[in-house]
Amino acid sequence: MSKIVIISGSPNATSRLNGMIDFVRKDLEKRGLSTKTITIVSLPAEDLIHSRFGSASIVAANKLVEEAVGVIIASPVYKASFTGVLKAYIDLLPQKGFEGKFIMPLFIGGTLAHLLSIDYSLKPVLSSMGARHYVRSIYATDDQVIRMQDGSSETQFEIQEELQNRMLSAIEELEDELRIRG
Repeated sequence: MSKIVIISGSPNATSRLNGMIDFVRKDLEKRGLSTKTITIVSLPAEDLIHSRFGSASIVAANKLVEEAVGVIIASPVYKASFTGVLKAYIDLLPQKGFEGKFIMPLFIGGTLAHLLSIDYSLKPVLSSMGARHYVRSIYATDDQVIRMQDGSSETQFEIQEELQNRMLSAIEELEDELRIRG
């Protein structure tokens, strides 16, 4: 079974990005693909801030990335780039930590004006770490993912059909690459 790790760079527990991540994760699992999620804000802040490469939580998270064939890197866009918490974690990965992996960026921002943040801020960093194989990138705007509170403590999300279709196309592309790679 192919291993896919989702790295969530959202610092917000009710982020619309979580709706996208849940959609992608559930679809991957329906296809028989194994997924694990690294929620960076769940890692000890001290380990991230002080670059504690040897901390048990960082070592465990890095092992998930090392064992993965596919990596989904998810982030909201802040100030025309991915989040600082995502960068703090990426800095703790080995120098060639993305070598040989299939990468699928999954970003959300307030406006289409930041669409190129994937190409101009994320991909150069990943490239310096050995990333060479990308599947379709997904960029959504906030209005494509509706956050709904139903009175319970759990946030629900309604995802626009057009965005669902783009995410499904990217998932299919990732699945095809993984099948070819065996």
